[in-house]
Amino acid sequence: MSQATRILLALLAGLIGGILAARFAPGFAEGAVAVTGPIGSAWLHALQMVIVPLVVALLVTGIAASAQAARAGVVAGRAIVTFVVILWLVTLMAAAVVPLLLELWPLPAEWAEALRQGLGEAEPVGAVPGLAAFFDNIVPTNVVAAAAADAFLPLTVFTMIFAFAVTRLPAEPRTLLVNLFQAIADAMIVIIGWVLLLAPIGIFCLAFGVGASTGTAAFGALAHYIAIVSAIGTIVLIAAYPVGAIGGRVGLARFARAVAPAQAVALSTQSSLASLPAMLRSSEQLGAPAAVSGIVLPIAVAIFRATSPAMNLAVALYVAHLMGVPLGPAQIAAGVATAAITTMGSVSLPGTISFIASTAPVAIAMGLPIEALALLVAVETVPDLFRTVGNVTMDVAVNISVAARTGSVPQTESDALLASAEPHPDPGGDARPRHMSPAGGEP
Repeated sequence: MSQATRILLALLAGLIGGILAARFAPGFAEGAVAVTGPIGSAWLHALQMVIVPLVVALLVTGIAASAQAARAGVVAGRAIVTFVVILWLVTLMAAAVVPLLLELWPLPAEWAEALRQGLGEAEPVGAVPGLAAFFDNIVPTNVVAAAAADAFLPLTVFTMIFAFAVTRLPAEPRTLLVNLFQAIADAMIVIIGWVLLLAPIGIFCLAFGVGASTGTAAFGALAHYIAIVSAIGTIVLIAAYPVGAIGGRVGLARFARAVAPAQAVALSTQSSLASLPAMLRSSEQLGAPAAVSGIVLPIAVAIFRATSPAMNLAVALYVAHLMGVPLGPAQIAAGVATAAITTMGSVSLPGTISFIASTAPVAIAMGLPIEALALLVAVETVPDLFRTVGNVTMDVAVNISVAARTGSVPQTESDALLASAEPHPDPGGDARPRHMSPAGGEP
C-alpha cells in the first residue's frame, strides 16, 4: 500500500470514527479528542520544524541548478527564461481567479465554521504588514530573526540573493556550498520521511477531532477544496495548448494528438520524470529535434513545475477562505512572490513532502494558520493528477516553442513526418538531471 493511500485511509477512518463517536457516544468522543488532539498537534509541529531549513536548502540548490543549466547554451537559457515567465504568469492568474471562484462558489458558512472549531480555532502565524510596510520589509535587516519569526517572504528574498551570489563564485567554493545545502536538504527530507511514517497516526488523530466537531461537513469541505484547487491546475493545463500551438507554430489539433500519449503516462504514474520518454516522443512527432529536446525536457523535469506556484497559492488562498482570514493586497502579494520564487526548490520530491515544502511557506508568508494543511495533504492525490498532467503538457509546449525560436520545428505535417523519419541520436544521454526521484508528486 502506498504512503498516499495509507494517509487517505487514516483521514477517512479518523473522520468516520469521530462522526460515529460524537453521534453514539458523546462522552467518549469528548474524552478521546482530549487525547488525540495533542497527539495530532505534536505530529504537525514535527513537520513544521523542518520547513525553514528545507526550503532554504532547496531554493539554493534549485537556483544553482538553473544557473548551471543556463550556462549550458542558448537553448537552455531561452528555456529557463520561458519557464520563469510562465511561472509568474500562472501565479498571478491564480491570485485573480481563486478569489473569484470562491466568491462564485463559496464554502458553506456552516461547514467552514464547523471545520474551524474542529481545528481548534487556529490562530494566524504572524502579522502581515500593510502594503507600504510590505515593500519596506521585503528585504530583511536580520535574516536570523526572519527565520525565527517564520517571515518567509524576506527569508526567501535573502535566500534567492544568496543563491545567485553562490553561482558567481569560483568552481571549488561554489561546488562546496551547493553540496553543503544539498546535504542539508537531503537530511531534512530524511527527517520528513520519518515524520511521515507516523502520518497515518497524526492525521487520524487530527481527523478524529474534526469529525467529532463537524460531522459530515468535513467531507463536503474536502470535496469543495479538491474542486477549487484542481480547477486552477485545469486552467494551466488548458493554457499549455495555445502555448504549444502558437509558440511552436503547429496546429492546435496536431499538438493535442501528439501530447496525448505523454498525458496518459502522466496520469498513470503521477511523475514528470516517468513521463520523460513519452514527452520526447511527443516532441519528436511535433518536429522538435533531439538536439533541442535532449536539453530542454530534462531541464524542465528538473526545475520547472508549471502548475506548482498557481496551485500552491490556490491552497493558501483556500486556507484563508476556510479559516475566515481576510486578505489584503499585502498578503496576496506576499503569497504570489513566495509561491513563484520557491517553486524551483520543490522539485523531484515525493508528493507528500512536496506538498508540505511548497504550500507551508506560502501560507506562512501570508500570515495564515497551517493546521488545515495536515488534513489537505491527505486528499492531495486528486489535485496531484492535474498537477502532473499540466506540468507534462506545458513541458512539451515550451520545448517545441524553444525549438521553433531556433528555427528547428517543421512548419507543415509533411515536413514533420520527414523530420521524424530521419535518424536521431539518443535524446536522453547525460543530460538527465541526477537529483531526481521517480516518486510521484508534483507540487
